[in-house]
Amino acid sequence: MNDRSTIKDKKRWVVKVGSALLTNDGEGLHRETIVQLAEQVAFLRDQGIEVILVSSGSVAAGVSQLGMTSRPSRVDELQAAAAVGQASLVRHYEQAFQPFKIHTAQVLLTHSDIANRERYLNARSTLLRLLELDVLTVVNENDTVATDEICFGDNDSLGSLVANLVGAELLVILTDQNGLYTADPRLNPDAKLLHQVRSNDESLMAMATGGTSLGRGGMVTKLSAAQIASRSGASTIIANGRESHILERLYRGELLGTLLTSNERVASKKQWMAGQMKIVGKVVIDDGAVRVLQQSGKSLLPVGVISVEGDFKRGELISCIDQQGSEIGRGLSNYSAEDAKLIYGKASDRIRELLPFAPDDELIHRDNLVLL
Repeated sequence: MNDRSTIKDKKRWVVKVGSALLTNDGEGLHRETIVQLAEQVAFLRDQGIEVILVSSGSVAAGVSQLGMTSRPSRVDELQAAAAVGQASLVRHYEQAFQPFKIHTAQVLLTHSDIANRERYLNARSTLLRLLELDVLTVVNENDTVATDEICFGDNDSLGSLVANLVGAELLVILTDQNGLYTADPRLNPDAKLLHQVRSNDESLMAMATGGTSLGRGGMVTKLSAAQIASRSGASTIIANGRESHILERLYRGELLGTLLTSNERVASKKQWMAGQMKIVGKVVIDDGAVRVLQQSGKSLLPVGVISVEGDFKRGELISCIDQQGSEIGRGLSNYSAEDAKLIYGKASDRIRELLPFAPDDELIHRDNLVLL
């Protein structure tokens, strides 16, 4: 089934635009592309659709402006290029939306803004208020301060997390490819474009291809983004941003790109936990604990834990791994790693013998646990 007629009924879109679309093959920002994008966003807004843009391009723009011959590898040079390029990127968007009398705002995020629950909620409130004020928000990773430890790694992931933040109904990832194929079309002439699939289809990753020199995200990151977005009930479309009037045509239901339909919506707190990109520790749990979590929806008790790894604090996010090495869930630990190593494998009635001031019987409470 490839019914796109319901796309126009989705009233809040997050549109992610890759650097390959916004730049002239590394020669700076392509003004005409940004102008055309603004025209399409203005069209969507006229149809009553709320739009947030997640835009790459700041580093590529800065590399060009600074006369660099290629994307630098040193962190300080990357951050300098991002600082220069971000100013140019925002200026281009502001100028492109002026003819439509659309005010623009810039929001820069790092992973730590998403990993911290309070800052996550603050970012959510800001983005929702900007929507209420009818402002077109352009979101980008804050590359001027991001490092490997705190960065999202690609704006596909950022786009999906923004979709979670604002409860978007649709994530549109505009790239320089037509969508997801059964094989790499550059290598296999028999590869077929997939028009509609489920975002949780495990066979999709085998079909994914790598990224370009300018961008950090290949098709694998786009599939991961679709899976994250689906947790808030958002469907995802991966489409070729070089197609004329692509957003308008998607709105009208044309069979373009790949539509990845969403899974069942989960609670916002569990969206936040599942969408975390950095895990600070993990626990390996026995088969009995796996059954209890998956079939009974109960909390994780220390008695079901086989081992504890990592250096985490109470309240930080940890991964739950089965004995075969598969991640079955993640949640907020009631104990630090140091204390968890003292009580794992022990029955609940022994916890207070080992830790007289133990805060909870559960290692992870079911309200703070999301299964994957």
